[in-house]
Amino acid sequence: MASRRTKSISTKVTPEEYARLAALAGDETMSEWARRVLLRAGTPHFGEMAMLAELFALRTILLNLHFAVSRGEPLGPDAMQRFIERADRDKERQAHDRLHADPAIRREP
Repeated sequence: MASRRTKSISTKVTPEEYARLAALAGDETMSEWARRVLLRAGTPHFGEMAMLAELFALRTILLNLHFAVSRGEPLGPDAMQRFIERADRDKERQAHDRLHADPAIRREP
């Protein structure tokens, strides 16, 4: 049996803010729209996670490459492949950790 909704959340908004929110709600009731948006707010979207993961991978590769060049290390295909493999191995964890570390980082709807 489904749980009954017995708790509520409310907030005061200006008439301008209400009009903006009502436009975003479209055909949904304000209550259903707000509930859906609030529940979704704590969950990163796949696209955000994927972009952040790729950004972390690129950052890892560039930093490792820069460090190796500054130390005068030879940079052959094997070294580059190691940089790529390390970045690919760690990118999802880094993105997940960053997105879940601080709720203040999350975007507003």
